[in-house]
Amino acid sequence: MGCRVGQRENMTINAPGVASGDHQRPLAVVTGATAGIGRELARVFAENDFDVVVSAEDDRVDGVADELRKTSGVTVHGVRSDLATFDGCEQLVDAVAELGRPIDAIALNAGVGVTGDFARDTELRDHLRLIDLNVSSTVHLARRFAPAMIARKSGRILITSSVAISTPVPYQSTYAASKAFVHSFAQALRSELEDSGVTVTALQPGGTDTEFWARSGAEDSQITRADMSDPADIARTGYDAMMRGDDHVIAGKLSHKLAEKVGAVLPDKLSARLTATATRPRGTGRHVL
Repeated sequence: MGCRVGQRENMTINAPGVASGDHQRPLAVVTGATAGIGRELARVFAENDFDVVVSAEDDRVDGVADELRKTSGVTVHGVRSDLATFDGCEQLVDAVAELGRPIDAIALNAGVGVTGDFARDTELRDHLRLIDLNVSSTVHLARRFAPAMIARKSGRILITSSVAISTPVPYQSTYAASKAFVHSFAQALRSELEDSGVTVTALQPGGTDTEFWARSGAEDSQITRADMSDPADIARTGYDAMMRGDDHVIAGKLSHKLAEKVGAVLPDKLSARLTATATRPRGTGRHVL
């Protein structure tokens, strides 16, 4: 498991603009940058005069880079790589190294969900890929990029976790567990890097209006009919918290923030039972709690 070693996939780097030695702006890297919170994070960095490396596995990455370049005037590099694989993670690392520039900030945001009864309605390979992308790529890229930040005594790391970090989430069991992992990882890494000049911030969004729900198979669950947050608002909240050096920030609607507080104090059995009413897909007639 982990970012598995495998056949290298094609990597596209789209990086027209000023030669790297002439850059004066700071550089940010954003993963999962072609949609949702990741795309909005890339936009916020660009609006705040960062040059940006946008990374994702799909072919929209060059279009996002072109759009940001035209609307912001900063230099934007598009890197297409599959971060659910070891080689894909290394491709991003190599592409950034080729720029010959220090990274000032990195938003480790790439993630995917799987919705359904774990043992009966979903595929093992989908859950393992989720772990590779959500968990392993976060650890992999943090380990690759943090040492240079430490050496420079300057850098900011933003890791997207969730409001669901303390709540068991039936029908999204591996997704919630993956977010609990990266949240704990972010806080532990932050403690290790105290006084290093490098900060680590965990961004905890609630339900957000992105394509995540359709891609994860949750489009017919109760939660998708709830009041969703705007991904642009989530991104701005995360960016501001990262720039302040906060340890974490809960972003989204007040109801999402309250749900995180309630979930943290309820017994796991009760919390899971309540959460299941929102996450159970239609047609799934039973709970397994």
